[in-house]
Amino acid sequence: MCKWMKKTIGLALVSVMSISLLAGCQKSESTEEGAAESQENSAQTAAGGEVTIGVTSFADTLEPTEQYFSWVVTRYGVGETLAKFDEEGEIVPCLAEEWSVSEDQLTWTFKIREGVKFSNGNDMTPEAVKASLERTFELSDRAATFFDPESIEVDGQNLLIKTKDPVAVVPGSLADPLFLIVDTSADTDSFAMSGPICTGPYAVESFSPTDSCVVVKNEYYWDGEVPLDRVTLKCIDDQTTRSMALQTGEIDIAYNLKTENIADFEGDDNIKIQELQSLRSTYAFMNQNGVLGDIRLRQAIIRGLDKETYCSTLLEGGSTPGKAPVPPTLDFGFDELKDENAYDPEGAKALLEEAGYKDIDGDGFVETPEGEPLDLNFVIYTSREELNVYAQAAQASLKDIGIKVTLNTVSYETLLDMRDSGDFDMLIWNVLVANTGDPEKYLRENWYSTSSSNQTGYHNPEVDSLLDQLAAEFDENARKDLTVQIQQLIMDDAPTVFFGYETTYLFSNSRVTGVTMYPMDYYWLTKDIALAE
Repeated sequence: MCKWMKKTIGLALVSVMSISLLAGCQKSESTEEGAAESQENSAQTAAGGEVTIGVTSFADTLEPTEQYFSWVVTRYGVGETLAKFDEEGEIVPCLAEEWSVSEDQLTWTFKIREGVKFSNGNDMTPEAVKASLERTFELSDRAATFFDPESIEVDGQNLLIKTKDPVAVVPGSLADPLFLIVDTSADTDSFAMSGPICTGPYAVESFSPTDSCVVVKNEYYWDGEVPLDRVTLKCIDDQTTRSMALQTGEIDIAYNLKTENIADFEGDDNIKIQELQSLRSTYAFMNQNGVLGDIRLRQAIIRGLDKETYCSTLLEGGSTPGKAPVPPTLDFGFDELKDENAYDPEGAKALLEEAGYKDIDGDGFVETPEGEPLDLNFVIYTSREELNVYAQAAQASLKDIGIKVTLNTVSYETLLDMRDSGDFDMLIWNVLVANTGDPEKYLRENWYSTSSSNQTGYHNPEVDSLLDQLAAEFDENARKDLTVQIQQLIMDDAPTVFFGYETTYLFSNSRVTGVTMYPMDYYWLTKDIALAE
């Protein structure tokens, strides 16, 4: 059973002429038929061969402790973690066979799987797992935001992780790609460009940032035969070009295509499409260390944005309008949360006037109450096309209420640096909201006052207190109640624009089988992808 899923993760593998979106956590008849078809296809696969996957560029390094680049290592079939998430979003064993927590909820015991080797042939021992996790905590600023280990010890085949305080999401945290297991006895200095030595079905052969990554079969893979000899992950940032590459056969699988691309394949029975109401949210931070420290200005901005039109018209229904941190696909009170800053452009204008924002020079844009020019620096990246749509639409909508916005388009890597340095007024963001199995980590990372990722100056002591309570709460109902309270407080403080929650698509040629979408989109190239006979 799904723990938090409300009306996802309906998944259908269908031809483009009959796309449907299933609802609910229980497997429907169509889902079961799809699974049977998948099993039948997998039995008719050809051994060996090569496949090319079209992706958006994401990383300038494969060092997994840098920023979020571990996601690439996992998505490309190279990295694996102690636990992972299945097709229904449930946490299941991977490099750990099982786990348990002590009565005082401080010590977690993970039984490390035997017989696993790294792609260089070295054994993955509990000692090796310990060394890998310790390296991650040493090198990654993000690691401690998941949990803070007091000790990591080996006891036979078991790994014992003791936390300073009870942490309910330790297994889910260790399923995040950041904690993928690497061979620290290898030349770790070469990981950035040559790829880390891991346990996944594939190993890096070559890596060219913003161009491609080529991976080859891991001859030592522990979980069955790897079907393909080589896979090229080709970076094609432009959505239209990526669609054309699939049409011409240049690529076999295309990630991050959108609703408008469906028409590109009308009548083409060779292309199959998977559709999923995702756990992703697109939002924009508002930096309170500058002019946006004024809550009245932030409220006016949110009230001036017609998110319903953005999602239904501009994105052709490919997104659900946003209002809260957690999307309605998860059962965390979306419908009961009160949105005091719903779309109201006239109300936004009145709020600006009341707060002293007036167009002094007659150029159509308001100045600050102090009479200074107001021009918001909105930092965006566009490897996801919907981000550009949201940003341009927001710029136009805010112009209508007298707020000037300048869009600053940068690479994803540059955006990360600007986020961490606080060099923005607004900054767009697209993220998986349940990367540990529920939203706690996501909420803490973005809105906890001392989080290293929170460079906006947002600070609400009550939010901090509730997040601390949530971290130590093991009861599911209590966790839900706390999450709802936290969201309402964040919404009332108006620190963030929640644009929408995307529907995601996966397009693939029928010559490739075993292609599956996962709610936790850590898994793109898996051991199940093969060529049909």
